[in-house]
Amino acid sequence: MIDIRPFASLGHANHGWLNARHHFSFANYHDPSRMGWGPIRVWNDDEIAAKSGFPPHPHRDMEIITYVRTGAITHQDSMGNKGRTGAGDVQVMSAGRGVMHAEYNLEDEQTTLFQIWIETGKPNADPAWGQMPFPKEERDGAFQLLASGDPDDGALSFNADAKVLGATLPAGKSLEYKADKSRYLYLVPSGEVTVNGHSAKGRDGVAVHDEEKLVIHAGEQDVELVLVDAA
Repeated sequence: MIDIRPFASLGHANHGWLNARHHFSFANYHDPSRMGWGPIRVWNDDEIAAKSGFPPHPHRDMEIITYVRTGAITHQDSMGNKGRTGAGDVQVMSAGRGVMHAEYNLEDEQTTLFQIWIETGKPNADPAWGQMPFPKEERDGAFQLLASGDPDDGALSFNADAKVLGATLPAGKSLEYKADKSRYLYLVPSGEVTVNGHSAKGRDGVAVHDEEKLVIHAGEQDVELVLVDAA
């Protein structure tokens, strides 16, 4: 099963400083048919104006992954963590039993990012935060693991049976990803692709379930791919 979610069909909220598209029901956007995909609960496509951002607010029992597409985001939280995550890099926050955090775009340019929430597999765990650079050349033509629930795989860790992967795919080229039919996959490309023959445009959502593999083919331009694979 492959379901293409066109970018134009996503939930939309424009707050001036924040222009957000919601792949799943979030805040004032509610669609009973898009409450999540397996344990993937939120995928927000955010454009954050320069010198603005999300002031301190609480979360608990959610795994929150931020993939920065352009610009940078600066994080600070009630655990004392602070850090800047730039384009192509990732930060992960396990909210655990509760945490306050803020996310600011302190840059002189707009920041664009994906904010992804996955339901936790360890309620009431200790909260945690981490970030890591991921050189884009290491994901050229192949998926690179960015974060997962396995603390020994060398990527960022969180408390869920899931993986977050990124790839860059040159125009006209293809890559394959081995899938487990029981798991839920969600892919967002930056440009036109086909996924097992199904056409998707830039920033569309591609929901996948009950497939043994994905064959992703780039169109006439290079594309950036972000994939979540969750149980």
